[in-house]
Amino acid sequence: MRRRPLLGAIALAATVTLSAAACGSSGGDSSASGKKTITIGFQGVLSGDNQQLGLNALYGMRTAIAEVNADASSPFELKLVESDDAGSADQGPTAAQKLIDNSKVVAVVGPMFSGATKASEPNYTEAGLLSVSPSATNPALTTLGFKTFYRVIAPDTVQGKAAADYVATVLKAKTVYSLDDKGDYGTGLSGALEPELKAKGATVIHDGINPTKDYTSEATKIIAAKPDVLYYSGYYAELALLSKALKDKGFAGKIVSGDGALDPQYVAQAGAAAAEGTYLTCPCGDANSDPKAAAFVASFKKVNNGAKPGTYSGEAYDATLALVDVFKQLGADVSRESVLKAFPSVNHQGITKTIAFEPSGEVKGSNVFIYQVKNGQIAVLGNTTDLIKS
Repeated sequence: MRRRPLLGAIALAATVTLSAAACGSSGGDSSASGKKTITIGFQGVLSGDNQQLGLNALYGMRTAIAEVNADASSPFELKLVESDDAGSADQGPTAAQKLIDNSKVVAVVGPMFSGATKASEPNYTEAGLLSVSPSATNPALTTLGFKTFYRVIAPDTVQGKAAADYVATVLKAKTVYSLDDKGDYGTGLSGALEPELKAKGATVIHDGINPTKDYTSEATKIIAAKPDVLYYSGYYAELALLSKALKDKGFAGKIVSGDGALDPQYVAQAGAAAAEGTYLTCPCGDANSDPKAAAFVASFKKVNNGAKPGTYSGEAYDATLALVDVFKQLGADVSRESVLKAFPSVNHQGITKTIAFEPSGEVKGSNVFIYQVKNGQIAVLGNTTDLIKS
């Protein structure tokens, strides 16, 4: 999936019926059906090597919008405006400003990657435009004074601790090579992982490497350290290249990574042999194997040409429907200001969790799950709490 065009986005344009009517910032004009139209934005990674994570979230959002617009009892229709930041901190502010400058946009789902989120949020705060991330996990994001930022996924303080407990307790690792991508996501995750590993008695070797196309020298360093486990804090495109380099050099330890690598594209890009056995952690469950999410999975496939939900699909779906709850509550008074004021008290029973927030903007409660690549497929092993107990 290297720099391939957004075929999914093109194909889906005819699949999801989104109102084309204009929408004012105070609630919107009428659609062809006579209903008020409300416009919401999406900011995320829709191009580049890691774009599948962005498409997963976008498709989840489109699923929620299609359901609302097909509901005859809904008092409004939704329109979606997309903005691609390529997962880049450099492109984040420009992508955010595109949505901010569209006065019809009353709320945004996104940004997604932590670096792009950190760079974009000052713009959203200044504009008074609510942004709800389905995926940005850097712990510091809710401590930087952003007035309009919420996230429906647990921060890496939660994932890092649970991942460390699993690595130390279940994988019984004595020495862990903790490698991050030097970005906001990677350093946030490794920074939460390493103290807990040390507390569990593991020896931690820390290193950081900027994303590159050649991990040969890094693989040599890792193998020389003879760790039981390599934990990579970064995204799937880079982990794929690193795993291939490690496989080529005969690495004998276990490879573990976080939610940024949890996508079938990791297996596709690394190759089944290099990816086999890799463990992946995520503060997100697998909708495809959750009986309670069966209706969502069916709806998602119908809207998105048979595609299955992926990492962050459920979170983006839940974030969108949490916004819908707020819109319904506000009635005729839907504006940036009213949505921002009402959203902190939302209580939406989603498919991933109940969407309700702490005053900090953190979602209340979360679980961390372990996945593993088996026979070329990513399978969920279970909740870390249950796996550690067993």
